[in-house]
Amino acid sequence: MPEMLAPYMLWLKAFHIMSFIAWMAGLFYLPRLFVYHCQVAAGSAEAERFKVMEYKLLRFITTPAMISTFVFGGLLSSIPGLVDWHSGWWLTKLACVLAMAGFNGACGRWRRDFAHDRNTRPERFYRMANEVPTVLMMIIVIMVVVRPF
Repeated sequence: MPEMLAPYMLWLKAFHIMSFIAWMAGLFYLPRLFVYHCQVAAGSAEAERFKVMEYKLLRFITTPAMISTFVFGGLLSSIPGLVDWHSGWWLTKLACVLAMAGFNGACGRWRRDFAHDRNTRPERFYRMANEVPTVLMMIIVIMVVVRPF
């Protein structure tokens, strides 16, 4: 079956990249929403609006984009000869993608805390957390494009 995917490699790659971009957009924006959510009083109209925004962003954009990134990436990696399974760039990219999925999960937990008015983290925490997907994305792109090792 993987051989049958080879003619569609460029399509799979295009959808993989689009999914990754959508996933990153969500992971860049969600912690920023948490920063702003920290600045409003629990139970206020603004807080309730942030709860809706955070839920919809995570449920309808970020997590589906993550899943499609994994699906298209998995299909791509199954094409024979496309990936050198012993190369360091591939393992580094995979580790960063898994870390990004973990960050997505952490965002889900933080969103639930806000949804139940249980957030105990300061605004500064979310400002710092906002940098995590940026650093991981930079490493992933360098591994895929430059393949340094």
